Amino acid sequence: MKRMRKSMNWLAVTVALILFVPAAKAQSQNPLSDPEIASVAVTANQIDVDYGQLALKKSHNADIRKFAETMISDHKNIIQQAAALAQRLHVTPKTNAMTQSLLNGETTTMKTLKAKSGTAFDKAYAQNEAAYHEAVVGAVKTKLIPETQNAELKGLLQSVVPLLEHHTMMAKELASKF
Repeated sequence: MKRMRKSMNWLAVTVALILFVPAAKAQSQNPLSDPEIASVAVTANQIDVDYGQLALKKSHNADIRKFAETMISDHKNIIQQAAALAQRLHVTPKTNAMTQSLLNGETTTMKTLKAKSGTAFDKAYAQNEAAYHEAVVGAVKTKLIPETQNAELKGLLQSVVPLLEHHTMMAKELASKF
């Protein structure tokens, strides 16, 4: 169990470093604008939809499949809410260093996940989900919410934090089974 926690912690740190440190450094002097925050939010959610879709293609484990279906459904819902808000506010999401960092991290993670099969895939997917959600929750709380200017966008971000925290808990519980 200790070994699993160390592995999960290492994975969480790795994901955070890959996804958010380069972007945070690039953006540390210049806060993100609301269109950039919208881009980060939509991208982060789409990435988790992509991971879930891969899990449905590769896994035969009922728990993994159920979790992946939940991730796809919940994150698509968040994307729809964000897109509707952006449209109502006439905001076009704007790509930025953080968005690009997320996409680069997804490319690397997808290569790793695609190379695995069976239980090895299930374990890697669950561990990635735990680490990814942990990193995303941290970024939402410490970067996106504080830098958001529009009250409605800030409200949307704040409203999804409990769901993202619940996803983190679910993913950690799932990963502990492996």
